[in-house]
Amino acid sequence: MCHTVYPWHCDHRGELSAGQPLMWIDTTACLAAERHAGVSCVTASVDDIQIEQTARVGQHVCIKAKVNRPFNTSMEVGIKVEIEDPSKEGQKHVCTAFSTYVTKPVGSTKVYLKPVRLQSSQDHLEYSLAAERRRIRLYHQDAYNNLMEDGSVLYDIEWEKDNNKVLSDSTRVESIELVLPPHANHQGNTFGGQIMAWMENVANISASRLCRTHATLKSVDMFKFRGPSTVGDRLLFRAIVNNTFQKSVEVGVRVEAFNCEEWTLAKGRHINSAFLIYQAMNSKGEYIPFPRIKASTKDSIRRFQGAIARRKIRVARKYMFLPKLEKPISHPWQKSNQAYLSYNNIAKLTVLAANDGWELSSTLPNIRIFTFEDRDILSIKVEMQVRVQPKQAYYLLSDLGLRPNWDMHYLSCEVLETAGEDDKIFHITCPPVKQS
Repeated sequence: MCHTVYPWHCDHRGELSAGQPLMWIDTTACLAAERHAGVSCVTASVDDIQIEQTARVGQHVCIKAKVNRPFNTSMEVGIKVEIEDPSKEGQKHVCTAFSTYVTKPVGSTKVYLKPVRLQSSQDHLEYSLAAERRRIRLYHQDAYNNLMEDGSVLYDIEWEKDNNKVLSDSTRVESIELVLPPHANHQGNTFGGQIMAWMENVANISASRLCRTHATLKSVDMFKFRGPSTVGDRLLFRAIVNNTFQKSVEVGVRVEAFNCEEWTLAKGRHINSAFLIYQAMNSKGEYIPFPRIKASTKDSIRRFQGAIARRKIRVARKYMFLPKLEKPISHPWQKSNQAYLSYNNIAKLTVLAANDGWELSSTLPNIRIFTFEDRDILSIKVEMQVRVQPKQAYYLLSDLGLRPNWDMHYLSCEVLETAGEDDKIFHITCPPVKQS
């Protein structure tokens, strides 16, 4: 599917509004799903959207979608969005997304999907990865619950001392939309892409209230479709900022549908949920930090902690499927460069430790864990408070071989080669990482 970006598709800056490509993405993906299934399909979820470029007036948006893998009555559809400028050669990648569609039963009979025909090595790769992504989707709620229950996303009372914090309730946005015939798809249900566009609109307003400038959608954690709505329904959208992470913010959106009777009784149906990530730029094109959020109620603390848990899952997912870099991020050790490597390691670690961008990721009794993300490199810093004599602490820390005696994450630490008086090469074994 290809579209030309016109002024009515754009915001005040002449950039394509984020809701518009979400509508085009859902339409294209639905066409691909129904072509494979041969029957009507409905959107179950849309996730893993990372937006890298923004289209402008006059540019062309090209969207490609194909079924990566069917699973009985559901399937994963991969979507690739690119933009091209008529005055320039080539295309620029905008985003990649993955949608899950479910076949609609014919009467009372379920429609089971036929397998896809794999023709290229890329098809085989996407087919395999689709199974992994499905496993992650199915495990997502369990992983989220585990993180919330193990106490690693506690609300740190130290944050309350920040005088620049903003009450999360001040970012609350509510909006009502009446579903009209133009908003319905060819099946008579509210078009999924339209709902996503409305959700993005209220989420954008919520994020903008916090940063006092225009926020830009950077990624979508997940759009989850819980139930249908039809023409005549009133849709109530609620958006609120859950948490901020230095230069990004997570906004949660909830959608409830009401028919006329439900509207009178104020008993809605929860049909959609989403978590969207925004950033904001200053006049120089630099990303600006967001104010901290103060969680003042039990519900806001739950959302605050939930945002941290979801961010951990996003980071883990991102680095799990990160493509191999063209160049190594480390240099092989050799006798000829050991002095340079030693200096470089110490210098880089010192600068890294002193960086102001460390974010508190989780807290445990006497332990605080921080993360720092720079491009595609994730660094982790752990601070632990212990009661021990300075002499004993120096003795334990000065010899890496003693670390298994006090660090539960080290099973063994053996010297492979002595590179110099103060430099050694160690072989370290660690236990399996706890899955949560």
